Amino acid sequence: MNKDTVLLFTRYGMGEGPEDLQQILANKFLTLNLEHNTLPSKILFYTDGVKLACQGSPVVELLSEYEKRGVELVLCSTCLERYGLSSQVEAGVVGGMGDIIDVLTKAPKVISL
Repeated sequence: MNKDTVLLFTRYGMGEGPEDLQQILANKFLTLNLEHNTLPSKILFYTDGVKLACQGSPVVELLSEYEKRGVELVLCSTCLERYGLSSQVEAGVVGGMGDIIDVLTKAPKVISL
């Protein structure tokens, strides 16, 4: 595990482009990091990114595996409420923007996907 690195998902996938391609890329990225055991200390989710950790997400099982391996997943409560997803969280913990700010300001390295 790389304790210096925090990943930040702000989209329902990764990068720009069609949504299905973004989800394919997120799946590949998360899978390869698991396979190579190059895990971040935390993964943060806000705006559309929170959808990745909810029911129906193509990567929710991968995220659950990250949790099992000790990676902390934090989802923005305001974003979940906005999208009506508060009861559909399947991976991670629900936190506030204060929690996200705390992680971001203390992290030596943040990678925004």
